[in-house]
Amino acid sequence: MEYEGLHWIDTTIVVASVVLAIGVGIYFAKKQNSTDAYFAASGNIPAWAVGMSMFATIISSVTFLAYPGSAYAGNWILLVQGMMVPLVLLGVIGFIVPLYRKVIRLSTYEYFERRFGALARFYSSLAFVLEHFSKMGTILYLLAMAMVAFTGGMDIVWIIVGVGVAVIILTYFGGMEAIIWMDVVQGFLLIVGGLLAVGVIFYLTDGGPSAIMDIALRDHKIDFGPYAWDFTQLTFIVMVFNGIFYALQKYGTDQSIVQRYLTARSDKEAKKASYLGILLSVPTWALFMFVGTCLYAFYQLHGGLPEGLKSDEVFPHFIATEMPVGIVGLIIAALVAGAISSLDADVNCISAVVVEDYYGRFRPHATDKQRLLVGKISVIVVGVGAILIALLYVSWGGEGVLGTLFGLYAILSAGIVGIFVLGLFSRRANWQGLYIGIAAAILFTAYAVLTTTKFGSGPDAELMLDLGDWNFKHHTYMLGVYSHLIVLVVGYVASLFFKSAPAPKELTIYGYLEERRKNKNN
Repeated sequence: MEYEGLHWIDTTIVVASVVLAIGVGIYFAKKQNSTDAYFAASGNIPAWAVGMSMFATIISSVTFLAYPGSAYAGNWILLVQGMMVPLVLLGVIGFIVPLYRKVIRLSTYEYFERRFGALARFYSSLAFVLEHFSKMGTILYLLAMAMVAFTGGMDIVWIIVGVGVAVIILTYFGGMEAIIWMDVVQGFLLIVGGLLAVGVIFYLTDGGPSAIMDIALRDHKIDFGPYAWDFTQLTFIVMVFNGIFYALQKYGTDQSIVQRYLTARSDKEAKKASYLGILLSVPTWALFMFVGTCLYAFYQLHGGLPEGLKSDEVFPHFIATEMPVGIVGLIIAALVAGAISSLDADVNCISAVVVEDYYGRFRPHATDKQRLLVGKISVIVVGVGAILIALLYVSWGGEGVLGTLFGLYAILSAGIVGIFVLGLFSRRANWQGLYIGIAAAILFTAYAVLTTTKFGSGPDAELMLDLGDWNFKHHTYMLGVYSHLIVLVVGYVASLFFKSAPAPKELTIYGYLEERRKNKNN
């Protein structure tokens, strides 16, 4: 749906936010004289800023659009995934952070190699690259789709290219330090944007907050069900398991978060940053869920929506038609900020992986100056790649491309959390057993994806592989859970058939526990 376009005041606010991002990148350019500075900010960022950066990276513009849409159409079940994050990580961040700060130079996947060999490193780093290229293209595409509506029909290609170029400039010149400080600004913008939206809806709704809560409670909108023990549907228990592995994947194996650990001044500061990022994320996810609930109540009381409007278009529709001038600009600026926060982090972190996991291996004697040059070139290439993927979504149709890319990613990245947990908690696990576990997970994931993915569209669409009653029947969110468990279980059992020396304690949780006991005794 198209609208008349933005008021010049709103346009000025949005453009100013993008110009600010570019300006911050250029401001920090002079400090980017080494790979340590460019990718880890020389380990000199205060904990609160690192935590805000983690938060801003996780809370993207997808959250800004998808969470209100989900809550409007249903309830808060998607929030269950986020609620699992603090429950899981408050117990394990204490040893994950010092482990990485001790055993890796820059890349998360260096740990995987030290624990299980080079193939484990390449496999996990490739999975990260595939996932985040898909993610970047999705964020750019969804942002551009929303902006087309807000601007009254501006060319989607120019929006994608414009935002993409701004991200490249910020990341190329400013490195990780500029990204973190810009993330601080963008993180505050996201929170303010959500609070402004709730405040405006409260003000415009007949009866105010009490009327909204009455309707929400009457229609069970603030709810996390269904609660059946059923893995074939989107249920509470499915989201619990999904959330547990999401937390471990994000904070234990994702370069965009682990790289932030290295930017803090000490282990203690890095832990504080992680706790802050975790504890900010859940209330913000809940805030945007509440926006969707408020929108549901608002349109129940004010005549409903135009026919054909999708649930994830409700929030943009409200912004464009109900928000006052100025507030519209601030909220759209927050939406753009969410996109830039995720994109700049992904571009920098993929470039770090390219330098550390690939260029560094084939050119082990390269100087730091050469590594920095490759890193900056990689930023441009990765940024352009993200733009091209978003443009593919436009030309091919977002849904079809998303399905294809996510299916490919699911197959090729099966079981990453299983690798991490196996390496962390078992000294007996070895590379031979792990590789068997990975092979089993890939085969299982390929079976599940192929028996649930259809060619074409409409009633004539057919499954890529139809095995009848043997098709994968469980909800898609369980696929990742199963692949991680397969790597963990098969990898451990298979390791028992191969003789190998126990892994060094410092690469497992047992080294951390031993060191903590020594510190207590002293």
